Amino acid sequence: MSKKGGGLAEVAVEALDEEQARAELERLAGEIAHHDALYYRSDAPEVSDAVYDLMRQRNEAIEARFPDLVRPDSPSKKVGAAPVEGFGKVRHRVPMLSLGNAFDDEAVKEFVERIRRFLGLGETDPLAFTAEPKIDGLSISLRYENGKFVEAATRGDGSEGENVTKNIATVREIPKALKGKDLPGSIDIRGEIFMGHSDFQKLNAEQAAAGGKVFANPRNAAAGSLRQLDASITARRPLRFFAYAWGAADSLPAETQSGVIEAFHRWGLPTNPEMKVCSSVEDLIAYHAEIETKRTTLGYDIDGIVYKVDRLDLQERLGYVSRAPRWAIAHKFAAERATTILNDIEIQVGRTGALTPVAKLEPVTVGGVVVSNATLHNEDEIARKDIRIGDTVVVQRAGDVIPQVVSVVLEKRPKGSEPFKFPEVCPACGSHAVRELDEKTGKTDAVRRCTGGLICPAQRVERLKHFVSRTAFDIDGLGDKSVQAFYDEGLIETPPDIFTLKERDAASETKLKDKEGWGAQSARKLFNSIDARREIPLDRFIYALGIRHVGETTAKVLARSYGDIATFKSSMIAAGESKENEALAELNNIDGIGGIVSAAIVEFFAEPHNVGVVDKLLAEVRPAALEAVAAASPVSGKTVVFTGTLEKKSRGEAKAQAERLGAKVAGSVSKKTDYVVAGADAGSKLTKARDLGVSVLTEDEWEALISG
Repeated sequence: MSKKGGGLAEVAVEALDEEQARAELERLAGEIAHHDALYYRSDAPEVSDAVYDLMRQRNEAIEARFPDLVRPDSPSKKVGAAPVEGFGKVRHRVPMLSLGNAFDDEAVKEFVERIRRFLGLGETDPLAFTAEPKIDGLSISLRYENGKFVEAATRGDGSEGENVTKNIATVREIPKALKGKDLPGSIDIRGEIFMGHSDFQKLNAEQAAAGGKVFANPRNAAAGSLRQLDASITARRPLRFFAYAWGAADSLPAETQSGVIEAFHRWGLPTNPEMKVCSSVEDLIAYHAEIETKRTTLGYDIDGIVYKVDRLDLQERLGYVSRAPRWAIAHKFAAERATTILNDIEIQVGRTGALTPVAKLEPVTVGGVVVSNATLHNEDEIARKDIRIGDTVVVQRAGDVIPQVVSVVLEKRPKGSEPFKFPEVCPACGSHAVRELDEKTGKTDAVRRCTGGLICPAQRVERLKHFVSRTAFDIDGLGDKSVQAFYDEGLIETPPDIFTLKERDAASETKLKDKEGWGAQSARKLFNSIDARREIPLDRFIYALGIRHVGETTAKVLARSYGDIATFKSSMIAAGESKENEALAELNNIDGIGGIVSAAIVEFFAEPHNVGVVDKLLAEVRPAALEAVAAASPVSGKTVVFTGTLEKKSRGEAKAQAERLGAKVAGSVSKKTDYVVAGADAGSKLTKARDLGVSVLTEDEWEALISG
């Protein structure tokens, strides 16, 4: 087995060295982000639930073994994807997060043990959980004011979703008004929109008879039905709803998860009758086995069981880790497999120049769903599995989406077949495509990349598509097809060109409104959408620049750390002036920013061409600082370092609480540190804090400060 850095998807986590682990985490971050966008934004997943879950599971296992390599854009720190165009946007008052996954009984036991350790509970101390089927549908948030339904939004990217109020108002199972004496003044009800099996089959039969779209599965049917610009279409679709959680609320009717869900039922909201309270890990595992045997008789799709700590005060103490709560987990069901023919391997070029092989499969039905594509990651995976065009391959899926290629059925290989030869030139521009060599380690990069840079049309266009994407500038009406068309016509070549398009169009003899497929109204709408994004949150601006290794989470970390674009830009330029300077030290000291990320940022701003693009953009747009987190907190915006052994809380619980209050938790002490909280046996960090004159607090003093 190869020990080089590339093609590591099949290497066991425990066999990876540090450089291999870094390369794998980079590959997984890109793959998972790609599939998140397809699943959450387009309702057109390209890999199976099993493949997706295995990617996340592998990512988390590598991060656990190499905690210092956790990337700022790690999939473990993010959820969902940004809203799609066509709907207004709704900012969630409390983020809609995702769940961590357990794939076997042992992982469930570890989940319970982690909670007991975090809370300082003994093995015999009572700890109850709710358990309920995990519905395979579309997450939704419903706002009720004084008991009246007023607004609905999809999950989106977890922070901002699509406004689907008119469409949700047509769903018969969702009450327009709640009933009860214990209603809060305002509450966001969270739940799942889905479609039952019989309704799905009836809808597809009607669609086929009318020559309309036939849906691949109930989840896609539910999502497609809800995301109709014409609410009357949604009204004709048999959508259902289960309420299972809440977001912002003026008050709650109970002190437990199960108690609140019981209140939801009293108020007139549909809740899942299968939900059960379990008092031990053995009860949880038994419940999982029970529901799995009943799975085909429920009448709707589920892909696992969700466990949640029942007491709300314990949920509050446990808090969150990036994209998911510590107090909940999804125990997933097993995967399904089938065999099919690999007809071709296509090479796609991404915005960073990465050449990605895609398997084109003979359509095959796996668990009732027809699938035809799978990502092959890189050339070493193809070579290691010896995947050849014409092979019969085993594919795997779980849920209702597209699978991965697991292996080749060698006894069915056609005579005369030859190993696949991965191209060494870019299919988009003909430039050399190379695998970079790390001079320090001698390891080869996992990905082959085009060296064409800005001359490569695939990269230039993809960079523009990234810039206007939902998670970046989010410009309605400027989708992939429009970007490609404008680029082909020479109207948009760099991001600043987008914001001068209206002015140039006014001076042009050939107006956009007169072009095929356009008109006065659509052109005006596009220009208005562009103008609406002349003010944009700083983190989106940073992310839109397309700096390598800077994902959405890293962009938010940078935005919160530097506050405004002028400070960020000048600091990044200063950080590149020498190998050792204060600006670079400050960048490296930010919790979550490692050497690879900081080097990529510094290299970006060391290139005059890039700085020139940023300057031209800043002449057109105004990046706004992120809204203050917990603005009323006395430690909001402060940088805090914890050291030593804490007695009242675990280190993890203390850090989580500080972050909820808006503080920035750093890993080392510098002149920028505001507070060092020192527990017993504090060492070098305490010494450095005193040397620098940083305020040192005991655990009691810290508790008094945040209580104030």
